[in-house]
Amino acid sequence: MIVAKFGGTSLADADAIRNAVNILRDNPERKYMVVSAPGKRFGEDIKVTDLLYQVYEAAENGRDYMPALRLVQERFEQIAADLDIELDLDREFEMIIARIEEKPSRDYLASRGEYLNAKVISAYLGWPMIDAANTIFFDSRRRFDEAATYPVLRRAMRRAEHAVIPGFYGGIGRDEICTFSRGGSDVTGAIAARAVKADVYENWTDVNGLLTADPRVIPEAKTMEWISYRELRELSYMGASVMHEDTVLPVRTAGIPIHICNSSDPSAHGTWIVSGMPDHVKKRGISGIAGKTGFSNLQIEKVMMNVEIGFGASVLRIIAEHGVSFEHMPTSMETMSVLVSTPQLDHCRDEILKEIDDELHPDRIFIEDGIALIAVVGEGISNTGAAARILQVIADADISIRMVDASFGELIVIVAVPETDYQRTVRALYDGLKKDM
Repeated sequence: MIVAKFGGTSLADADAIRNAVNILRDNPERKYMVVSAPGKRFGEDIKVTDLLYQVYEAAENGRDYMPALRLVQERFEQIAADLDIELDLDREFEMIIARIEEKPSRDYLASRGEYLNAKVISAYLGWPMIDAANTIFFDSRRRFDEAATYPVLRRAMRRAEHAVIPGFYGGIGRDEICTFSRGGSDVTGAIAARAVKADVYENWTDVNGLLTADPRVIPEAKTMEWISYRELRELSYMGASVMHEDTVLPVRTAGIPIHICNSSDPSAHGTWIVSGMPDHVKKRGISGIAGKTGFSNLQIEKVMMNVEIGFGASVLRIIAEHGVSFEHMPTSMETMSVLVSTPQLDHCRDEILKEIDDELHPDRIFIEDGIALIAVVGEGISNTGAAARILQVIADADISIRMVDASFGELIVIVAVPETDYQRTVRALYDGLKKDM
């Protein structure tokens, strides 16, 4: 049994939806379809979810939200007309307007793209729709609630031989909508696959699979045919953007493989994400390279810092109190570096510096912006000596390394370099390590 999730590009218009339905019908084991909101139809187009965020911003700030909402309605009316289905969209949008007039909700409005697309596709397929608001739940802290979700969702799915499920959102309490972070329809698909104990979770998108490096930097990057859950999660977190980084969490514990597929080329092998590599797959030292820019280094220096109990904990507490999470924290006896996201830091950097200075009295404290993090990921990094080659490759390219973090889990090596050297570092690493990939 297969749960198949289709992304926004794969459902952008009526032709794309027909293609997705043909893919579904091509394999009778595809029993459940999880859908995203319609994505871009062409380069300058606007995603439906982005239009809905515009609706919210206008309504929240007392501006006229109807122009953006009309664009959303026209988009769905065009899809329904092209698919030759009858659906009372006027009533749906009257309900949306009523909710806006009562109290604008960002999550509620953002979820309507998936909800309406599921309505349309359900009518076209003749499959029932299972509304995620009634079957996928979040707790009062807006965290996914496994214990509440799986029994309810499992019963709903097993009552239906086939079903369409909107992605991206769920419910809190009786009448509140909560969304996952952007791209969260991937997570919905994984939750549905685990709930029904699927054999495979297919994730249909607009590329052939996960690439060994960012194609904007490495145009010749290859598609990974096989990758482990652990490797995927690290690569996704570090910027590989085919799939939401939390997608593996629901299916990993159940041992359900993920298959990333291209809806424009259904016969392509794609990328299989599995707990362990099949025997016939050649073992690699490195699976891929990924990276992100936009980091800052909070540098704290103090003599005898290493014997001051609670020093590091206090630094992290102060940062956390301002809503900033840390990425890495390399330390020495008298120096502590905390790498954080620059956008998170921008609204509170002066306050953080002052509070650390007042409470901990460092000898020196400053923030260095313009840092990029690049990760080399692979189950066999430590066994192949790849870590040593990573540092040698960067040194040979005459690039200054600001930080190195090699995990005890023998899976990932992360280097920090100046943002100005980001693309040059990725290129050097790819060229120097491609024989291991």
